[in-house]
Amino acid sequence: MIRWLALFLWLLPVAASAQNVPKLVPDVSQSQIDIQSGFTGAEMLLFGAIIYPRGVVPEGRVDVAVVLRGPTRSITLREKQKIAGIWINADSSDFRSVPSYYAIASSRPLEQIVNSKTAAIYELGLDRLQLSPSGEVDAAEQRRFADGLVDLNRRNGLFRQEAGTVEITDQVLYRARLNIPSSVPVGVYTAETLLIRDGRVIIADDNVEVRIRKTGFEQLVTVMAKDYAVFYGAMAVLVSLLLGWFAGFVFNRL
Repeated sequence: MIRWLALFLWLLPVAASAQNVPKLVPDVSQSQIDIQSGFTGAEMLLFGAIIYPRGVVPEGRVDVAVVLRGPTRSITLREKQKIAGIWINADSSDFRSVPSYYAIASSRPLEQIVNSKTAAIYELGLDRLQLSPSGEVDAAEQRRFADGLVDLNRRNGLFRQEAGTVEITDQVLYRARLNIPSSVPVGVYTAETLLIRDGRVIIADDNVEVRIRKTGFEQLVTVMAKDYAVFYGAMAVLVSLLLGWFAGFVFNRL
């Protein structure tokens, strides 16, 4: 009996602490983005509400970070060097889990709301992405290639980090806008919201899926090139021949 009573007293503060944890109700402005002819990009609104136990907003400041991440892929990054006046592929490095798209927005700069350990655990920030390099390359070379990969994707608009762009109203409502470039890959994306207080991530498991897909003629070309490669190649050659013949016919008439 005493043992059960001691266990109850030990679990009581744990249960009380769980009841004091707020909840997130996240959402996105659109759960599906269609890429069609003339697609120039899109803007996505990530918003939601913070629900506090008994509706009481605690003292102190909370911060919010939102992360939109695309499906991961394996890539090989090659470095070009100019040798004897010719640019050729030189060193290379393999990465097993590179997100096809990564954007993070936060209410304040990340270094002001989380420490480096927490940022590494939750992959908060471009310099904290876990790209899983492979191969027999020393740490310095891997870091150099990883920095180059991040910088390349950042310049192409596929990696973004924006501080101070998450608006929080009355410690309850939040919203952030993220730009989707025209070159964004297709796939299922996840929008994650993290609630942060006193340098600690309180909630980081509320995900909303966003599907980006090609439609119309672009989707037809993608399917043909992927599933019917031989037929697609033959049709491409045939169309090129017909266009060349037609152009020659027109110029001969002129």
